[in-house]
Amino acid sequence: MVKIRLKRMGAHKNAFYRVVVADARTTRDGQCIAEIGYYDPLTDPATINIDAEAAKKWLANGAQPTDTARALLKKAGVIE
Repeated sequence: MVKIRLKRMGAHKNAFYRVVVADARTTRDGQCIAEIGYYDPLTDPATINIDAEAAKKWLANGAQPTDTARALLKKAGVIE
């Protein structure tokens, strides 16, 4: 099963996240299939940058977003 989820990057207490497509069995920060965007909650307002075409392609191919990833995809306008 393929998931769209967040991969934590950055330093201690200075995190940002990459939105990635990964196998559900891999670890949180492990190997990913594709990177489709990033999310930086520390900026004001939070920065969300997602490749809409790539995200729609993976969703059409059956990738399931996690709850957090789904909220980010909604804010970016990829899904309704």
